Amino acid sequence: MAQVDAQLQTSSSFALRSRTFRMFMSGSLVTRVGDWMDLVALNWAVLQFTNSPLHLGIINACRLVPTFLLSIPAGILADRYDRRKLLIWLQVGMMLLTFCLGSLVEAGQSFWLFAFIVTLRSMLAAMDPPIRNAFIPNLVSPNSMASAIAINTMVINLSRIIGPALAGVLISMMDIAQLFYINAWGTLAVLLSLLMIRTDSYTSSGQKKGEQATLREAADYVKRQPSVQSLLILAIVPMVFGFPYTTMLPLFSRDLLNLGPEGFGLLLSVSSVGAIVGTTWLSLGREIKSAGKWLIYSIFGFGFSLLLFIGSENLFIAGAAMFLVGLTSQTYRTLSRITLQMNVPDTLRGRILSIALMDRGFIPLGAILIGAIATWTGPLWAGGVMGIGCIVITFVIVLTRRQIMNL
Repeated sequence: MAQVDAQLQTSSSFALRSRTFRMFMSGSLVTRVGDWMDLVALNWAVLQFTNSPLHLGIINACRLVPTFLLSIPAGILADRYDRRKLLIWLQVGMMLLTFCLGSLVEAGQSFWLFAFIVTLRSMLAAMDPPIRNAFIPNLVSPNSMASAIAINTMVINLSRIIGPALAGVLISMMDIAQLFYINAWGTLAVLLSLLMIRTDSYTSSGQKKGEQATLREAADYVKRQPSVQSLLILAIVPMVFGFPYTTMLPLFSRDLLNLGPEGFGLLLSVSSVGAIVGTTWLSLGREIKSAGKWLIYSIFGFGFSLLLFIGSENLFIAGAAMFLVGLTSQTYRTLSRITLQMNVPDTLRGRILSIALMDRGFIPLGAILIGAIATWTGPLWAGGVMGIGCIVITFVIVLTRRQIMNL
């Protein structure tokens, strides 16, 4: 009997048993495929029109810097208001601005006007992750939370497989502007799923009226939790030195491997296959032991995988390296988010996640740094700095905050 109860408990922790969660994930998958097609089109268009690694870093800074400014306000909104309605309005705004980007590319407008619209859209996009990540646990039972977080990451990575590969093919068949239009129409999928979700199918602290969620309350919580502090500090390293690889991959693909947009899209997709492998076992909702050690090992693996890619001279080795890059980076990323969410109360979830998700804002800083190094010394040195930076800085942090290994 005890064995049967244990099996039921394990099976019930699988988040896809929730119809509401399945509906939201289905719509999110379609929309995220369009988002990754958009990212390929965005980076390739800038590289094609400007032929400048620095401009590539600038456009991605425009895409990600708003994270620093709007992530925390989004978290406060997520703890004050209906998270579902907030997501609906954000998606509508991003859809309209994406149509605008398509028209600018089609008309051949200036880079700086294009960058301005990218920045406006990014301001809305920066508010989406804190609200979305706070919303997801409201769609499932508490014991399915870890599974839901991992499945959400898996959906992102699955879209990374489909989106870039599809974009690489479509770029050779149609104008780049059409990819922006396709992404804009794809936003309707997640909008429909949000409209179909009943507001009484989940509970959310954000729906409690009259409560004024403040940032100070969240900051005090972080100060009292050394484990949360360690997670936030550690997250900065791969964001600065590792994750800019998606920004610089068009340059690495073209100059180091002599590949075009199809090859770039293929490599990005291969990294997503590795990411799915790394997150599949987390999605089953099983207990995670020694999370701190897994976090450290995965960042080290991330750095070594980047070095292997930079040092590769043929497509097969480069593809294997990209698989390992996806495997190690997303194992770290997903495990970090699960560990954080499992220790955060729902009343503070939006604000704590908004602080945690600010780490994405370090990616454009890293992209500008790596882009500048690539401009001055070449892509080989730039890639070396990425891999070595992940390894060395993580090692220093572990020496100064040994409690990370005990998470």
